Amino acid sequence: MDRIPMTAEGCAQLEEELKNLKSVERPAVIAAIAEAREHGDLSENAEYHAAREKQGFIEGRIKELESVISVVEVIDPKTLSGDVVRFGATVLVVDEETDEETTYQIVGQHEANLEGGKLSVGAPLARALIGKSIGDSVEVRTPGGIKAYEILEVEFK
Repeated sequence: MDRIPMTAEGCAQLEEELKNLKSVERPAVIAAIAEAREHGDLSENAEYHAAREKQGFIEGRIKELESVISVVEVIDPKTLSGDVVRFGATVLVVDEETDEETTYQIVGQHEANLEGGKLSVGAPLARALIGKSIGDSVEVRTPGGIKAYEILEVEFK
């Protein structure tokens, strides 16, 4: 299986979520199932069915996280340098049409959060930026049409 690039922060967040699911959520849902069983007829017990459904979700998420964590390749952006955009780079771009400046960090797909300024390495904008340098322009096809961005800064922090 291919390695999945991720920052140390993103990996730590996944490990924390896994720890929480195993030590808090899993025992809580098991207790909820046991309590619902005590209420009698399981065929008409909505609490029991809801708890079982939640248990299925938790177990599925645990398996997914374990699978992802097992193939993570942690990349520390602080060890990188230069003005070429690569994984882990924090990039300041300006929309050439509106002059709106936005900062993105290019991260792994499992830690992406557009509202937090973390752009998945597989996102169209990230793919367009990778390999480019300060002063370069990139064009990205979006649902609203083609947008052009200029790279103003590249940092590794």
